[in-house]
Formats: sequence, C-alpha cells, structure tokens
Amino acid sequence: MPDQPLPLGARVLAAGALALPSGIVVDGWVVIDGKRVLTAGSGTPPERPSWSVAGLVVPGFVDVHVHGGGGASFDGGSPEAVARVVETHLDHGTTSVVASLVSDSIDALAASCASLATLADRGVVAGIHLEGPWLSPRRAGAHEAGRLIAPTPGDVARLIEAAGGHLRMVTIAPELPGALQAISTLVAAGVVVAVGHTDATYDQTRAALDAGASAATHLFNAMPPLHHRDPGPVAALLESSAYLELVADGVHVHPAMLALAWRPDRTALVTDAMAAAGAADGEYHLGGLSVGVRDGVARLASTGAIAGSTATLGDSLRTATSLAGIPLPEGLAAVTSTPAAMLRLPGVGRIEPGAWADLVELSDDLQVDRVMRRGAWVPLS
Repeated sequence: MPDQPLPLGARVLAAGALALPSGIVVDGWVVIDGKRVLTAGSGTPPERPSWSVAGLVVPGFVDVHVHGGGGASFDGGSPEAVARVVETHLDHGTTSVVASLVSDSIDALAASCASLATLADRGVVAGIHLEGPWLSPRRAGAHEAGRLIAPTPGDVARLIEAAGGHLRMVTIAPELPGALQAISTLVAAGVVVAVGHTDATYDQTRAALDAGASAATHLFNAMPPLHHRDPGPVAALLESSAYLELVADGVHVHPAMLALAWRPDRTALVTDAMAAAGAADGEYHLGGLSVGVRDGVARLASTGAIAGSTATLGDSLRTATSLAGIPLPEGLAAVTSTPAAMLRLPGVGRIEPGAWADLVELSDDLQVDRVMRRGAWVPLS
C-alpha cells in the first residue's frame, strides 16, 4: 500500500480476487492513474474504491495471431474493418491484438502493412504479423498456394520498411530457399520469427532455431505430425526454448494433445480467428479463398481444410482449463503475459506499476463480465 496520498484523480478498483504476476490474491485492489496502473496489491485498499467488483480481475487478454472478427478482417488495413475486428475481440476481453495478414502479393502486403502501421502508431493494434507468403505449398492450409513464394532479401527488406517498425512477427517455412538468411535478417530487425506452415524436417527446424527463430505458429497445425522415426518440426520445437502457439478452440487441437504440448512458461494461446469470430455462421472469405462456417467451424469451400477459427481468447481460456485440465494461473498466463513476452509487447499482459490499465473481470465460470482498456470501461455490446 502506498505510504503517500494518491495522485489527484487516481482511482481504486477493488476486486474479490486479482491476478498479479506473483499469483492470484483475494481481496485485491488496483490503483489506476489515468490510463496506467500506479500500483496493485491485496488487503485494505489505499483509499475508498471507485469501483468494487465481486469477480476475478485479470490482465486484458493479448492475442498475437488473429485475422478478423465481427465479419471483417485485417487484410487491406481498412481503418473501418480494423476497428470492427478490434471492437469484436475487445467485447470478449482482448485488449491487445496483433493484426495477422494472410499470404498475398508483396505489393498488396506492403500496402496493408503501411495502412496497419498508421493504426499501430495510434495504438489501435499492437503490431503486425505476416503469416505468409514465405510458407510451404505442401502445408498451405487456408493460404492460396499461388501466393506462396520463397523469401528474397529485397522482399524481406521491403516488408520490414512498409511496416514502419511495427512488424512484430513473421511466420516462415525454414526449408524454403533463402529462409535461413531471411530469418537472420528479420531477427536483426527486431522481428520475432515463427516456424509454421512448413514441411521441414527435424534438422531443418533446428537450423531455423539456430538462426534465431523463437516461436511456433499454431503448433501441430499445417506441419508434419510427430512420428517416432521422423520427429519433424513438432519435436524440434517442443524440446527447444521456443514459444508455442496453440489454438484451443476444440477443433484445431485435441485437448489431450494440448495438455501434452503445454509448457507453462512458453505456451501462448492464440485464436487464429477469421472474420466469422463473433459473427454468425455463413459464407466468408479468408484472403482470396471462400470459407464456409457451420456450427462455428470454418472450413475452405474448396478442400474442407480448417480455415482459422471463430474463437475468442475467452473461449480458449475456458477450453484449456475445462477440457485440457490446465491450471487456471497457467491458462491466464497463456492469454496474457506469455504472448506479450513472446512478442516483447510493452505494458500489456500484466497488472503491475506502469502497465496499461487493461483489465477484465471474469465470473466464476470464466465468462467475461466487464472490460477496461487503458483506464476506461468498455461498453459491451
């Protein structure tokens, strides 16, 4: 508790329980000064609370791999579409989103990056993720195979420049010609490289990790499965110190495999959500591909392949804890502090002095009851 009076205008939120970096405490409180957390603790609040909530208050969720929601997508970088995606996920507790782009021409990706960089400057999105075009045609998933190419130094440099310092992550298949050089260049530019949409061998994946790759894009999906004589990328990534994206929507990964792959300090739950997240079943597009959504499951109209998810991170947290048996503190870290650490996002994912005042109140069954972003309550639709 602060020994000195709080700054003029500071507000106190008292909660039945509070998720702090040290663990979940009962009778927690947070002091909010403007848009940021001044301090937090448990016991008697430093001043009369401005708000008192009965539920568990946790950091705002951080989704580092999301393509769309609310019927819109990040592709093209339209401010109106981006706002709809962000607002849809904000309604479900996600206060920080990294805008993921599917494979397209270099010209189109550069234009999208430039538009999104402007919005990242304003804090609308937390950065940009390129999921392509440097992916394996054999593991294209919901990417147009004709858009997939090997990386060249010129293309890599162009997209880094177009993103204006906001390129946070690039997914790459390390077996492609020029991939290892591209990984080194991206890492030197401060970009996190994730292995994904790959047909790489175990040794090729290890080479990518040695070159600086430090994450896996939706582990298990769009890569060879584990095999006892041909361990492939999954084994190389699991045994490394790389961060592991997992899609916990009950469709992409069986709960038993989710539990098997779980690494408490380096598992980041992501939605890989497409436009139908927070929207009705129907016909959609992911990049240039037609997608049909039935019972909340998105599949390519042409092949039936899974085409992203319709989940939110709140859904993912409930799936991980209820179906895969993940302890609640670990599940919370996987949707808050771990993805923030994975992409080195400042001021999010933790309730601590200096962090943005991004908070979510959860009910006993982990439903999102209330959301605060940067010190202001969000009117939920």
